[in-house]
Amino acid sequence: MISFEEALGLVLAEARPMPPEESDPLAALGRVCASTVHACADLPPWDRSLMDGFAVRAREAATASRASPVRLRVVADLPAGRPHEGTVGKGECLRIMTGAPIPRGCDAVVMREDAAEVGGSVLIRGPVAAGRNVQAKGGDLRNGEAVVPAGRLIGADDVGALAAAGIPAVSVFGRPVVAALSIGDELVDAGAVPGPGKIAAGNNAALEARALEAGAVPLRLGVVKDRVEDICSALGNAAGAQVVLTAGGTGDGSHDLMRDALGRLGFEPRFRGVAMKPGKSLVFGRLGKALVFGLPGTPAAAMLCFDVLVRPVLMRMMGRASVLRRTVRAESLSESAKEPGVRRFLRGAVRLEDGRYCFAAGGGEEGVLAALSRANAIAVLREAAGPLKKGDAVEVILLDETV
Repeated sequence: MISFEEALGLVLAEARPMPPEESDPLAALGRVCASTVHACADLPPWDRSLMDGFAVRAREAATASRASPVRLRVVADLPAGRPHEGTVGKGECLRIMTGAPIPRGCDAVVMREDAAEVGGSVLIRGPVAAGRNVQAKGGDLRNGEAVVPAGRLIGADDVGALAAAGIPAVSVFGRPVVAALSIGDELVDAGAVPGPGKIAAGNNAALEARALEAGAVPLRLGVVKDRVEDICSALGNAAGAQVVLTAGGTGDGSHDLMRDALGRLGFEPRFRGVAMKPGKSLVFGRLGKALVFGLPGTPAAAMLCFDVLVRPVLMRMMGRASVLRRTVRAESLSESAKEPGVRRFLRGAVRLEDGRYCFAAGGGEEGVLAALSRANAIAVLREAAGPLKKGDAVEVILLDETV
């Protein structure tokens, strides 16, 4: 049995970024840019107006004031999307809309509020400096400038920048396929009516949902009986998956057959058992090119192992630089026993109260998935820590960043 830190190091060492693939910018939202995207033209491609108003020659109105306004003749209207063909001469100006190209001869825009129209002329009632209310050509992006750098997690503003720069596709790290399988004679597929002594398998759905939430592509393998041949057959359907998750069958009991099935298929173990609670019976290794996590069958343990070990692997495979969730220090409102030498994880609820985080354990000790949904954090009691007492400061992993 190895320590949790050793297990985390081993699983991350096996994770490799997925090969890049081309994606539509919108579909790339929430994925990691694999190679820097450069602008192929200046943005905007010409000087443009930032306001509705009047395009003027700044030097002609540099000394304008309310007491001594400058009168300019309005020679044309210039809506957005249509350039002015001529050149604005001395004593002239154009009525211009937001986004319209600045006409030749002009270098500033006076807002409507700072001017007064009189017949076919306009009175400029304040001094005007060159560049006022004008976005210069390339003021947003220069030709060849990075729009989205490699390694960035693409956000909504990045999607907008890619669209504005006319970039039709972006290279992003691929999404790993994650196959999930539950094992047990007592299980039936979700949606089926359980008979006597049977229960519906919720682990698969929860694991698939977690994989999807992380950004991966879930592959449903379903439920198999406690027979080595059935397990081997089901694992054969995981061909093409980069990660395989099995729930149940990893203990030392006579009916825990996952280890035998994996052995027949050529499984290469990296470790069997981790000094953590819950999740002590976790098995990890390689089956061909796939990473295999043999998770415990109880929901609390299986989901905890996913959250603290599987999810970081998926993050790394999708190119994330930071693979671990944010942690905070919180005041414990609960007590918990703790055996030495084991890393203890406690699901529960964290809240911000008077500027400090408070954590109450609960939701996850039970062997049912419904209890897990009530938790938004995981408290971490490290190996050298003693029992948790009320009022103790405790390290907490945030499952919900809105807290």
